[in-house]
Amino acid sequence: MNAMDQLERKAWLSVGRFMAALAVMIFGAAWSVAYWQGWLFWLVLGAGIVFVTAYFLRHDRALVERRMRAGPTAEVRRQQKLIQTVVTALLLVTLFGSILDHRYGWSSVPAEAVIGGNVLIAMSFVIIFVVFRENSFAAAIVDIKEGQRVVDTGPYALVRHPMYSGALLMFAGTPLALGSLWGLLPAALLTAGLVWRLIDEERYLVEHLPGYAEYRTRVRYRLLPGLW
Repeated sequence: MNAMDQLERKAWLSVGRFMAALAVMIFGAAWSVAYWQGWLFWLVLGAGIVFVTAYFLRHDRALVERRMRAGPTAEVRRQQKLIQTVVTALLLVTLFGSILDHRYGWSSVPAEAVIGGNVLIAMSFVIIFVVFRENSFAAAIVDIKEGQRVVDTGPYALVRHPMYSGALLMFAGTPLALGSLWGLLPAALLTAGLVWRLIDEERYLVEHLPGYAEYRTRVRYRLLPGLW
């Protein structure tokens, strides 16, 4: 088996494990498989992950390999390890809080809002796909790789962190897709955690990525054009 085949196998095993674990978390916390909101969320999220993985395994294997390293333990700096730990914890609170909200009926979300939440998740994947196609160095950790350069085309001409912009849609859509309003509270904290990560990441990029300081003067907004 050559190196390329090993990468593909590793990527699909990772996707499979993640989707299996996600199913256990969703329906275990709901204590029921009669949870159409959970099934729809799982299917929409899975479809996005499978499409992005399949496309970039074919068109940009280096990106896939870089994205395989993720999470607090993969970060090379102590500050980002801390930030990633907090963000991961908030992500789990958002997920489980939303599911438990639905299970115990703490809030009521109409079907239209559930569908809208899934549309936000799908839109998030569209943005992330465009970002990955524009920037092969869009790693899952804050680090600089050999040959990396500032990307200022495509979505990077509008905001400096378009992948995070896509993540915001996913954060907002997840509680609604799972049938929860209370889940929007930890999702708001999760957004604050993302901003914390972004600010620290920008400090690092200014110091270590040639041309990034000048790029910040040309592209004013970080996440939302016209706002911030």
